[in-house]
Amino acid sequence: MRYLKLILLLTLAVMFGCSKSTPTPGTAEVPEKVYKLKYSVFFPASHIQCQKAQAWADEIEKESNGRIDITVHPGGTLTKADKCYSGVVEGISDIGMSCFAYTRGRFPFLEGLDLPLGYPNGKVASEIATEMIETYQPEEMNDVEFMYATAHGPGIIASKTPVRTTEDIKGMKIRATGLSAKIVEALGGAPKGMSQGETYEALQKSVVDGTLCPIETLKGWKQGEVIDYVTDSQCIGYTTSMFIVMNKDKWNELPDDLKEIIKITNKKYVGIHGQAWDDADKEGREFVISLNKEIIELSPEEQAKFVAAVQPVIANYETSAEEKGLPGKELVAKIKEKIQAANAGN
Repeated sequence: MRYLKLILLLTLAVMFGCSKSTPTPGTAEVPEKVYKLKYSVFFPASHIQCQKAQAWADEIEKESNGRIDITVHPGGTLTKADKCYSGVVEGISDIGMSCFAYTRGRFPFLEGLDLPLGYPNGKVASEIATEMIETYQPEEMNDVEFMYATAHGPGIIASKTPVRTTEDIKGMKIRATGLSAKIVEALGGAPKGMSQGETYEALQKSVVDGTLCPIETLKGWKQGEVIDYVTDSQCIGYTTSMFIVMNKDKWNELPDDLKEIIKITNKKYVGIHGQAWDDADKEGREFVISLNKEIIELSPEEQAKFVAAVQPVIANYETSAEEKGLPGKELVAKIKEKIQAANAGN
């Protein structure tokens, strides 16, 4: 009997051992698929917005336990700034970040996001841009999957000669893109379209006399080195909104749980990018001061003139949008309402 019990125990041990080491055919674990994605960013690697894009990619990789692997290509090395959106559509990159304004005429409805409506800071501008795109879901973006938007703080005029009045702008060649080019025209200047990456050399060689930009640009792109004056034109508070979009086919390949991880991360990073703009604006101002450049504050009378000068830009956008069957007036009204609410909150 003792021997029979011993044989039974040995038999059970062998059976259990085999059950652990030898999987039943067809039931072996299959490694989870890793989705490798290429992210084209027009900002240089040293720029805070590129760093936040990298942080977004890293967080998604972490939250997905490595099932999403995103490689960031900074500085337009994968697709140039003005080709970034089409590059996502065509699958050259899987994700892209650039400015709507770099493809003038491609986004007639979303031009309204950049209007000189008095944006107080980058965080508010980023939140409004994202909310408006999510609310209206414009057809002009139907060929991509929208992640979120970010937008810089109120633009200023950085120039080689002082701008203290609207009269000083007359005839000046000023770097501007998209809708901001129309702002320059309304103020009496001559807009010259180019990306931020081209602007330093253009200022250095006097191809342009100034640039319309957020003050962070003067440090982030080193343009403070090649200008002499900064005019605080926050009274007209325009912005430049930027997209973060994904190729539709790549998005549709992702399982639902990974899509949810990206959506949650997107919501978080709207505020992160926005705050980064505001922090960078502060650093940009300090950088300009450290270079002993003059910061010009407009008088109340001149501020009123600046505001009056750009009203036709807003009106022309509304008329043009409505003629295309787009709710331009409604968009402008909603943005103004959001800005007023943000200002009241501050």
